[in-house]
Amino acid sequence: MERQFERGQISPLFYWDKLIMIDKDKLAETINAYFINSDKFLVDLKVSTRNKVSVFIDGDQGVAISDCAALSRHIEASLDRDKEDFELEVSSVGLGSPLVLNRQYRNNIGRLIAVIFDDDTKIRGKLVEVQGEGIRIEKEIIRKGKKKKNPDTDKDDVMLIPFSTIKEAKIMPAY
Repeated sequence: MERQFERGQISPLFYWDKLIMIDKDKLAETINAYFINSDKFLVDLKVSTRNKVSVFIDGDQGVAISDCAALSRHIEASLDRDKEDFELEVSSVGLGSPLVLNRQYRNNIGRLIAVIFDDDTKIRGKLVEVQGEGIRIEKEIIRKGKKKKNPDTDKDDVMLIPFSTIKEAKIMPAY
C-alpha cells in the first residue's frame, strides 16, 4: 500500500537527510565528566553516521550492569531526542577485548597476556610491569611433553615490549 504525502511532508526515505549528527568529542567530554572521582573510565566511543552510539567502559574494580545502566541514563539525559535521534549501547569491555589504555594494562599486572606485534608475530606471558613507553612480560615457555595446568616460565626471560610495536594485546583467561 502506498502512502500519500501532502505538500511539505517529508518522506521517511529522506528522514536521514535531516538527521543531526551527535558530536563525538562533546559526548566523550560528558562521559569523562561523569566518571570524575570514580574508578570507572571510558575506553572507546563509536558514533556511526546513523547516530548509533556504542560506549565501552572499564573500571579499576570492574564494571557492574548497574554502572552501565546509570551511564546510559546520564547520556540519555544529556542528549535531546527531538534534535538527535540515536541508538545507545553502553557496555563494559570484555575479557576478549584488546587492551587500549595504559590504565587497563596496569589493572591487569600479574595476569597472562597475549601480544600480537605489528609484524603479526605473537607472544604470551605474564604481565609484570607497565612503564611509560611499554610493558614487561615474563615470556611463557611451554616445555614439550609436559602438560601442566600453569605454564612453566623462566624468571630470567623478561621482555620489554614498547607500546609502539603492539598491534593488539589481550588478557588470556586463567586455565
